[in-house]
Amino acid sequence: MTTASTPAPHEVVERALALSRTDGCIVIAEERSTANLRWAANSLTTNGTTRSRNLTVIATVDGQEGTASAVVSRSAVTDGELETLVRAAEQAAHNAGPAEDGRSLVTGGAADEDFAAPPAETSPEVFAAFAPALGESFARSRAADRELYGFALHEMVSTYLGSSTGLRLRHDQPTGTLELNAKSGDRTRSAWAGSATRDFTDVDLAAEESALAQRLEWARRRVDLPAGRYETLLPPSSVADLLIYQLWCSAARDAAEGRTVFSAPGGGTRVGERLAGLPLNLYSDPRADGLESAPFLVAHSSGEDTSVFDNGLPLTRTDWLEQGTLERLVTTRHSAELTGLPLAPAADNLVLDGGGGRSLEEMVAATERGLLVTSLWYIREVDPASLLLTGLTRDGVYLVEGGEIVGAVNNFRFNESPVAVLGRASEAGATERTLSREWGDYFPLTAMPALRVPDFNMSSVSPGV
Repeated sequence: MTTASTPAPHEVVERALALSRTDGCIVIAEERSTANLRWAANSLTTNGTTRSRNLTVIATVDGQEGTASAVVSRSAVTDGELETLVRAAEQAAHNAGPAEDGRSLVTGGAADEDFAAPPAETSPEVFAAFAPALGESFARSRAADRELYGFALHEMVSTYLGSSTGLRLRHDQPTGTLELNAKSGDRTRSAWAGSATRDFTDVDLAAEESALAQRLEWARRRVDLPAGRYETLLPPSSVADLLIYQLWCSAARDAAEGRTVFSAPGGGTRVGERLAGLPLNLYSDPRADGLESAPFLVAHSSGEDTSVFDNGLPLTRTDWLEQGTLERLVTTRHSAELTGLPLAPAADNLVLDGGGGRSLEEMVAATERGLLVTSLWYIREVDPASLLLTGLTRDGVYLVEGGEIVGAVNNFRFNESPVAVLGRASEAGATERTLSREWGDYFPLTAMPALRVPDFNMSSVSPGV
């Protein structure tokens, strides 16, 4: 909320820039508005709204040996605290040595037309249709001796980015997530579903509930299987779990220095190499329909795959894989120069497109014998050189025989590399918007197909439900 002590975000940006005394300055103001519902055992437990503001000041200082930079971020900064924040960033920059990624700051043209507009807000009204549907789901679940647990969150984040070189950029990002867990009345069977939305108007809660009820019915029969390699159908959510992590590990510099799965034997990178057997396209596009994200780079820190000096760079569609071939790795202006690869900053969404394909239900019907995994959990990296990941299946693994689900299987620990999974996948289904269970809180904007993997490595049996 804007008050006398907390001016409007665009005013904060302008005042901070006016206070700057260093060679360069970037100011990022983010205003966050949230609304949420939480429920357990068929009853709403909490609901509420929050507002918050975060301010980041990046100061740069030119020197004979290069340009130094420093970043200071704080929340709830009042007008009286603004100069202290700017001076802290400047002092840190003066104390720092030259930044390896130091570059001239991105210059701006005309300011965004809505730069001075108030921040976007959400409210409980975003759940106007969803909340009554949730009550109906509670009633149906009680009657069927099921329990529903879950969480619905809607956020509006307004980002204002200004710089001493003239940038005045703004973006409003709506994001909604739904996580729904259904349990049998005795709590011995469990199933999970998640979905992403911009405004909850497209969430079909009755359909989500029905799908979870079906999974609980499948789980009435239990089939114990040993560890091993199984033909496995990975749903879009689980594919997103794997490929988000792959994107996070695809910095060009790391690859060029021989530290990742994208490093070529003997030096260089694997750009130009065919990685997927199927003609898959993996890309980020800030203008992707339903997955719109900021069309300019926002960087609060520097690392192997991002640079504060690149703040404000325009973002367009970037193809990471094209027809199965590795086309790009994530680069900053600095790492692009080091590696000789094209400049390719990452946007905040990710799409895998197999060019059409069957629904997951049709893929199940075409399976002679295999496993249907519904979600992955607790994913961690084992080996950066191969991008080997380990994790657990959770809330439902089902045995498919003769095109039908015949029962629930015990959970497994898996060991797989996303790159290897893409290389061995024999079928890609229809691409649909999805929510990664493991990473959805950090990276909710994804669209993926289901994948059929002939020999997914279930490395050990897990006792989890």
